Amino acid sequence: MTQNVLNNVLGWLHEGYPQGVPQTDYFPLLALLARRLSEDEVVKVAQTVLKRADSDVVTPEEIHAAIHLVTDKEPTPEETNQVAARLASVGWPLAAPAR
Repeated sequence: MTQNVLNNVLGWLHEGYPQGVPQTDYFPLLALLARRLSEDEVVKVAQTVLKRADSDVVTPEEIHAAIHLVTDKEPTPEETNQVAARLASVGWPLAAPAR
């Protein structure tokens, strides 16, 4: 992931969640990020967000495990729509990337 892409993703998250991401949005947010980013990129974003939140240290392995928990069980459409609407309001590109 280029630094520019990382900065864009972090910018959208900060704009969409100026007080931080509420715990109820973690799973749908990870699911949406996983649609646009590779798993390693999601880990980088999560690590950066958690560092800024002064959270307890979370290892990359714990983040990978959380991603797999999320991707094994999809969030409800309502959860995904709620998070997608918040991020779309600050410019998050919702269309699936061409790979």
